[in-house]
Amino acid sequence: MKKVLLGILFVGVTSYANAQKSEINEAKKAWNLLAVTSGKTLADHLKVLNGGLAHTDKAIADEKSKNLPDAWSYRALFASRIALVDSVDQNNAKANQKIAEEAIAKAKSLDEKGTEKENIETASVNVENALRNRAIYAFNKKNFAGALEAFNEITAKSPNDTTMYVNAGVTAKELQNYPEVVKNFKKAIDLNYKDSKILYSEIVSITFEKMKDSVAGLNLLKEASAKYPDDSYFIGMETDLYIKKGDIAKSQEMLQKLIAKDPKNAIYQYLMGDTYYKQALEIQTKRNALDVKKTKEFNEMGAKMTKLIDQSVPYYKAALELDPKNVNALENLKIIYLFKDDKVNYEVVNKKLAELKK
Repeated sequence: MKKVLLGILFVGVTSYANAQKSEINEAKKAWNLLAVTSGKTLADHLKVLNGGLAHTDKAIADEKSKNLPDAWSYRALFASRIALVDSVDQNNAKANQKIAEEAIAKAKSLDEKGTEKENIETASVNVENALRNRAIYAFNKKNFAGALEAFNEITAKSPNDTTMYVNAGVTAKELQNYPEVVKNFKKAIDLNYKDSKILYSEIVSITFEKMKDSVAGLNLLKEASAKYPDDSYFIGMETDLYIKKGDIAKSQEMLQKLIAKDPKNAIYQYLMGDTYYKQALEIQTKRNALDVKKTKEFNEMGAKMTKLIDQSVPYYKAALELDPKNVNALENLKIIYLFKDDKVNYEVVNKKLAELKK
């Protein structure tokens, strides 16, 4: 009688184990069924996916199959695919992403023979694409907070993806979260993003104008100038900054060093001219606001302005000798010659400008 009972018990255990193993087999069947439902509606696709995921729920809940790598790899496949395709219920997509990530980690730890490597890789790609889709979907729906969260999650998982840092920065700008803009753009710059020059100009401007941090802004500006020494924008900004601060000497000192190092650089010559010309413009603005009765002060300011203008001219001319197509230098000289009533030089410059604009 004991022998019979033992035999019945043994058969029962075998059947039970096979029953649990069959849950994995059913999951695999459901996965294969996806090829049939791929052309149907999202609802049909999700029905198969959720059914397959339910089979893995049972498989990992049982002691006999909870440590089988295919139970977890297929769980990762189903959950990751749901996260990828469910564009209607974003909360469901996020929840399934979490399930997929846990399943991927578990499958990797159990798959000592590497039999589930392909499934694990597929699930990992699904998770990555699901995140990207969710970020772009949220951005297009103007859910910028949700988009930034997703983009930041992507960069945490893929720390060398410069495009995602840029996307995060653009999204943060929509939220007026300027520290996040600077952080993400700077990371892309550090990773040698192809348009780093544009990103530098953005973060320099934001740091000065939005964050009101002149120390950090100047550091970024110097960094940008060092990386792009031939770019007039950054050098011009730096010289302008010193001019606005009233530190003309510092601005000119910087440019003099650059000219000494590279005297044939038209940009440096032009910017040196600007250090004088912009001072003259500033005096002109103050002079125009003077009471007309203050004749003496008006004349004194006029003399200072003229002197500064005269000091700018040789540098603008030098810039043109090195670069005859320097439109900015020509435009400034045109204004200067008009101011000085120098009709001959005015016509020469005006003719060159007209030729360049043809």
